[in-house]
Formats: sequence, structure tokens, C-alpha cells
Amino acid sequence: MLRGLHVPLITPFDTAGRVDEDALEKLGRRALDEGAAGLVALGTTGEVAALDPAERARVIEVCARVCAERQALLTVGLTGNDTRSTAQALRDLPSGVGAALVTVPYFLRPGERGVVAHFEALAEQTPVPLVIYHIPYRTGQAVGAATLRRLGAHPMIAGVKYSAGGIDQDAVDLLGDLPEGFEVLGGDDVVISPLLALGAAGGILASAHLATRSFADLVAAWHAGDVERARGLGSRLARLSAALFAEPNPTVTKGVLHARGLIPTPDVRLPLLPAGAETVTRAVQVTEAVSQAGLVAVHPGE
Repeated sequence: MLRGLHVPLITPFDTAGRVDEDALEKLGRRALDEGAAGLVALGTTGEVAALDPAERARVIEVCARVCAERQALLTVGLTGNDTRSTAQALRDLPSGVGAALVTVPYFLRPGERGVVAHFEALAEQTPVPLVIYHIPYRTGQAVGAATLRRLGAHPMIAGVKYSAGGIDQDAVDLLGDLPEGFEVLGGDDVVISPLLALGAAGGILASAHLATRSFADLVAAWHAGDVERARGLGSRLARLSAALFAEPNPTVTKGVLHARGLIPTPDVRLPLLPAGAETVTRAVQVTEAVSQAGLVAVHPGE
């Protein structure tokens, strides 16, 4: 169910600082029309921590409507380090949500036994399949291949967003022996191409706001065994991803989307600050260079 490219949508804000639902809807439709298999709402890229409950509900509603129209998967991000409250949040998910991206418990560092107990408890209560969000440089909790493999055997755990900061031995071990029905999605944009080469099913990639078709083609090329095309795409898109992550995500991506007329402002909410003008200009230049190579479909403002 996770195969392909999934775009973790930014949350656009209007000039009054409110969530711009129209801009969000257009971004979602654009991503799916250009080859994404699904959308991810309320992820880190969507600044979920800075949204109030009412705003989160509206974001889910908009994304669910777009995914229903396109028959695409909607995954909703859930963050928490308390099992009971996370389980309740899963039970409260509205209709239209197809999967939940659940972060490994952060800050507490419960150990791998605690991680297993946490996700097994959630899996017994969730109404939708779970995707484990493994991002140890944010959570402080390492999770090895053996633990992920054990969790992946549960029928309600569909996969893992693998964001270890690079490709490590655990990634190689995991992809070499996956449980049936358990899929790996790359979450580190710069190294998505080699992770796909190792057997990842796809990716959840913020960079794909600006290169959706090209990232979708990259996934398809590796799945088809078209190594020459995949290598060329991967190399160029890695440079684009590096430019978009030159400052904290999603500040540069928002800056470029705004420069292209796709969102009304480049604004983010504190404690994030907008990306610097030089960084955005550089990212725009890289996007244009990739476009001129025939890799990114550049769209005028809507």
C-alpha cells in the first residue's frame, strides 16, 4: 500500500497568518496529478507542532478530500511519547485517512523493548495501518533492523519511514530481509536514490513539492531496473534536495514555492524563521537548472 512517492505537504499561511486551505488544496492536487501515490498531512514539513487542534482538523479535511478525488492514500502524522494518548489520537482519526505515520517515542528514550511494546499496543487499537517513523537524530532513540523486522510482522504495521540520516548497516540489513507486507519508505531526501536501489518501496520526500514528476520517475526507474536513468535522476535530484534543506525544513521549500507563485507567503511559525534570501535564491537557481535539464516540470503560479 505504500509503494511510490508520498509528498509531506507544507502548511501554507496567508498574509494574516491563517492556514490557507485553498493553497493547500492546490498543492495536494498538483502533487497527485504529477505522479505522487499519496499525501502526508501533519508531518514535520507541515509544521504540525505549530498548528492548533482546529487547524489540524482542517488540514486533514482538505487533504482527505483531495485524496478521495484522486483515489490516493492519505497518511496522517501523529507524534507523541505517551502510548495512551497516541492510541486515543489514532482512534480519533476521521474517515478518509488511510494510514498513520507514528514517530518512535521521543526524548524518553524507552529502549528498544519499550519501542516494541509501544507499537504493539498501538497496533492492537489502531483503525488504520501504521507506518513507524524512525528518525533517531530527532527522537534520541535508536531502533535496529531486528526490532523493525519484529514490528513489521504485525499485520497492522505496514512499514517504516526510514530517516537515519544516511544509509547505515541497519538499513542494508533491513532491506535485505523484509517481513511480508512490510515496506520501507526513504525519508532522507538526499539519499533516496541509493535507498531505492537497495529495495525501498518509495519515499516520503519534502523536496517533491518542487520535483514531483521527477521524484516519481526516480522511484519508477529503480523499480523497473532502469539503472542508467535512475542514477542520472538521483544525482541531479540529490543536488536539489541539498539546496532545499540548506536551512531548517520547510523554510527553503516554502521560499521557493512562494517565489514560483504557488503559495501566498513564505511564512513559517516560530520558532522557525523564514529562510534567508540568498538561500532561497540559490534553491530557485538549482530548481531552474534541473528544469532546464528536462527533469522538473516548472509550473507558473495558480
